[in-house]
Amino acid sequence: MIRGIHRYLVVVAAAMILSGCINRGGEQPAPVEEVKPGTTQPAQPEPTVPSVPTVPTQPGPITQPEPTIPATPKVRSYDWGSAMQPMVGQMLQADGVTPGGVLLVDSVNNRTNGTLDTSKATEALRGALANNGKFTLVSAQQLSMAKQQLGLSPQDSLGSRSKAIGIARNVSAQYVLYSNASGNVRTPTIKMQLMLVQTGEIIWSGSSAVQQTQ
Repeated sequence: MIRGIHRYLVVVAAAMILSGCINRGGEQPAPVEEVKPGTTQPAQPEPTVPSVPTVPTQPGPITQPEPTIPATPKVRSYDWGSAMQPMVGQMLQADGVTPGGVLLVDSVNNRTNGTLDTSKATEALRGALANNGKFTLVSAQQLSMAKQQLGLSPQDSLGSRSKAIGIARNVSAQYVLYSNASGNVRTPTIKMQLMLVQTGEIIWSGSSAVQQTQ
């Protein structure tokens, strides 16, 4: 009896061992994909590496050019009085001048080769004729009103003998003194002409060099 049981157990054990071998030998390997002739395997895509954004370079401070300061033009001063006084003295002694006559003094015109402020020359001329004892001068106010009546600015220099005579007639003057500065602006020459308003005749003329004071 015992031998039969022992034999049975041996048979069962052998059967179990065989069964395990069969199961391990029956495991199928993973199938390998067959590559057909003439075909290539698709290339594997390379991994994309994100690019690092470029940081823009900050511009340095912009240097502004130094502003160019224009040179201040030199202001010239002239000794108008020293040139005017002797000429006015000569004019007062001219023939054909009737004492008590009305005289229109025109503004001094600039005829030089540069820029010249002739307002001081006109002031010096009027100053030289003040209390002359021979002429009655047309006032600056009368002259300004006469210019406005002719459509001229009060600061407008008459500029020509014909205009000066026309203004003189408007203010009932018998004489007109026409003058201008000419030549080189550094050493101008003052020229004067005394004219009869009625005929336009020049009854006296003179000129004198003007010196700079600085």
